[in-house]
Amino acid sequence: MFSRSSRLRMAAADTFALVVYCFIAGMAIEILLSGMSVEQSLSSRLVSLPVNIAIAWPFGQYRDAVLRFARRYGPDTFWTRSIADLLAYVSFQSPVYVAILWSVGADTQQIITAVASNAVGSMILGVAYGYFLEYCRRLFHVAGYVN
Repeated sequence: MFSRSSRLRMAAADTFALVVYCFIAGMAIEILLSGMSVEQSLSSRLVSLPVNIAIAWPFGQYRDAVLRFARRYGPDTFWTRSIADLLAYVSFQSPVYVAILWSVGADTQQIITAVASNAVGSMILGVAYGYFLEYCRRLFHVAGYVN
Protein backbone atom coordinates (compact mmCIF):
# COMPACT_ATOMS: atom_id res chain seq x y z
CA MET A 1 0.00 0.00 0.00
CA PHE A 2 2.61 2.57 1.10
CA SER A 3 6.29 2.39 0.29
CA ARG A 4 8.76 2.43 3.17
CA SER A 5 9.78 6.00 2.30
CA SER A 6 6.18 7.25 2.24
CA ARG A 7 5.50 5.59 5.62
CA LEU A 8 8.59 7.32 7.02
CA ARG A 9 7.50 10.66 5.54
CA MET A 10 4.02 10.19 6.99
CA ALA A 11 5.49 9.35 10.40
CA ALA A 12 7.71 12.45 10.17
CA ALA A 13 4.76 14.65 9.16
CA ASP A 14 2.57 13.25 11.93
CA THR A 15 5.36 13.72 14.48
CA PHE A 16 6.09 17.29 13.39
CA ALA A 17 2.41 18.20 13.47
CA LEU A 18 1.72 16.72 16.91
CA VAL A 19 4.84 18.11 18.58
CA VAL A 20 4.29 21.65 17.30
CA TYR A 21 0.54 21.70 17.86
CA CYS A 22 0.58 20.16 21.34
CA PHE A 23 3.40 22.39 22.51
CA ILE A 24 1.54 25.57 21.60
CA ALA A 25 -2.00 24.48 22.53
CA GLY A 26 -0.92 22.69 25.71
CA MET A 27 1.06 25.62 27.03
CA ALA A 28 -1.81 28.02 26.38
CA ILE A 29 -4.30 25.79 28.18
CA GLU A 30 -2.02 25.04 31.12
CA ILE A 31 -1.05 28.66 31.80
CA LEU A 32 -4.15 30.58 30.78
CA LEU A 33 -6.90 28.22 31.91
CA SER A 34 -5.47 25.77 34.43
CA GLY A 35 -3.46 28.16 36.55
CA MET A 36 -0.23 26.24 36.16
CA SER A 37 2.96 28.21 36.47
CA VAL A 38 5.14 28.82 33.43
CA GLU A 39 7.70 26.46 34.97
CA GLN A 40 5.11 23.68 35.43
CA SER A 41 3.87 24.18 31.89
CA LEU A 42 7.38 24.11 30.42
CA SER A 43 8.07 20.94 32.42
CA SER A 44 4.86 19.44 31.09
CA ARG A 45 5.77 20.42 27.53
CA LEU A 46 9.29 18.96 27.91
CA VAL A 47 7.87 15.69 29.28
CA SER A 48 5.34 15.66 26.47
CA LEU A 49 7.97 15.93 23.71
CA PRO A 50 9.16 12.30 23.82
CA VAL A 51 5.60 11.16 24.51
CA ASN A 52 4.28 13.07 21.49
CA ILE A 53 7.11 11.74 19.36
CA ALA A 54 6.21 8.20 20.43
CA ILE A 55 2.45 8.54 19.90
CA ALA A 56 2.32 10.82 16.86
CA TRP A 57 2.24 8.20 14.13
CA PRO A 58 -0.07 5.80 16.01
CA PHE A 59 -2.40 8.73 16.67
CA GLY A 60 -2.34 9.71 12.99
CA GLN A 61 -3.26 6.15 12.06
CA TYR A 62 -5.98 6.05 14.74
CA ARG A 63 -7.40 9.36 13.49
CA ASP A 64 -7.43 8.12 9.90
CA ALA A 65 -9.28 4.98 11.03
CA VAL A 66 -11.88 7.04 12.90
CA LEU A 67 -12.36 9.24 9.82
CA ARG A 68 -12.74 6.19 7.56
CA PHE A 69 -15.30 4.73 9.99
CA ALA A 70 -17.24 8.00 10.08
CA ARG A 71 -17.20 8.25 6.31
CA ARG A 72 -18.35 4.65 5.91
CA TYR A 73 -21.31 5.05 8.27
CA GLY A 74 -22.21 8.71 7.83
CA PRO A 75 -22.42 11.35 5.15
CA ASP A 76 -19.13 12.68 3.81
CA THR A 77 -19.61 16.23 5.04
CA PHE A 78 -17.61 18.88 6.87
CA TRP A 79 -19.59 18.17 10.05
CA THR A 80 -19.04 14.42 9.95
CA ARG A 81 -15.31 14.90 9.49
CA SER A 82 -15.16 17.56 12.20
CA ILE A 83 -16.97 15.38 14.74
CA ALA A 84 -14.77 12.41 13.85
CA ASP A 85 -11.65 14.58 14.28
CA LEU A 86 -12.96 15.78 17.65
CA LEU A 87 -13.73 12.27 18.90
CA ALA A 88 -10.39 10.90 17.71
CA TYR A 89 -8.45 13.72 19.36
CA VAL A 90 -10.24 13.57 22.72
CA SER A 91 -10.38 9.79 23.01
CA PHE A 92 -6.71 9.34 22.18
CA GLN A 93 -5.11 12.41 23.77
CA SER A 94 -6.95 12.77 27.11
CA PRO A 95 -5.48 9.70 28.84
CA VAL A 96 -2.00 10.65 27.62
CA TYR A 97 -2.46 14.22 28.86
CA VAL A 98 -3.53 13.02 32.33
CA ALA A 99 -0.37 10.94 32.61
CA ILE A 100 1.87 13.84 31.53
CA LEU A 101 0.31 16.31 33.96
CA TRP A 102 0.47 13.81 36.81
CA SER A 103 4.13 13.09 36.08
CA VAL A 104 5.11 16.78 36.39
CA GLY A 105 3.39 17.25 39.73
CA ALA A 106 0.15 18.93 38.77
CA ASP A 107 -2.41 18.47 41.51
CA THR A 108 -5.73 16.72 41.00
CA GLN A 109 -7.66 19.96 40.53
CA GLN A 110 -5.16 21.24 37.95
CA ILE A 111 -5.33 17.92 36.09
CA ILE A 112 -9.13 17.90 36.08
CA THR A 113 -9.27 21.52 34.94
CA ALA A 114 -6.63 21.05 32.24
CA VAL A 115 -8.14 17.83 30.85
CA ALA A 116 -11.71 19.18 31.00
CA SER A 117 -10.59 22.43 29.36
CA ASN A 118 -8.76 20.44 26.73
CA ALA A 119 -11.85 18.28 26.10
CA VAL A 120 -14.08 21.35 25.76
CA GLY A 121 -11.42 23.21 23.82
CA SER A 122 -11.07 20.19 21.57
CA MET A 123 -14.28 21.26 19.92
CA ILE A 124 -11.93 23.71 18.26
CA LEU A 125 -8.52 22.16 18.99
CA GLY A 126 -9.27 18.65 17.75
CA VAL A 127 -10.80 19.85 14.53
CA ALA A 128 -8.09 22.45 14.00
CA TYR A 129 -5.45 19.79 14.66
CA GLY A 130 -6.99 17.57 11.99
CA TYR A 131 -6.64 20.31 9.41
CA PHE A 132 -3.13 21.18 10.65
CA LEU A 133 -2.14 17.51 10.35
CA GLU A 134 -3.44 17.34 6.79
CA TYR A 135 -1.52 20.54 5.98
CA CYS A 136 1.69 19.08 7.42
CA ARG A 137 1.16 15.86 5.48
CA ARG A 138 0.88 17.89 2.28
CA LEU A 139 4.12 19.72 3.19
CA PHE A 140 5.81 16.33 3.58
CA HIS A 141 4.23 15.12 0.30
CA VAL A 142 2.20 12.27 1.79
CA ALA A 143 -1.50 11.58 1.50
CA GLY A 144 -3.42 11.04 4.68
CA TYR A 145 -7.07 10.11 4.94
CA VAL A 146 -8.32 13.23 3.15
CA ASN A 147 -6.53 15.59 0.82
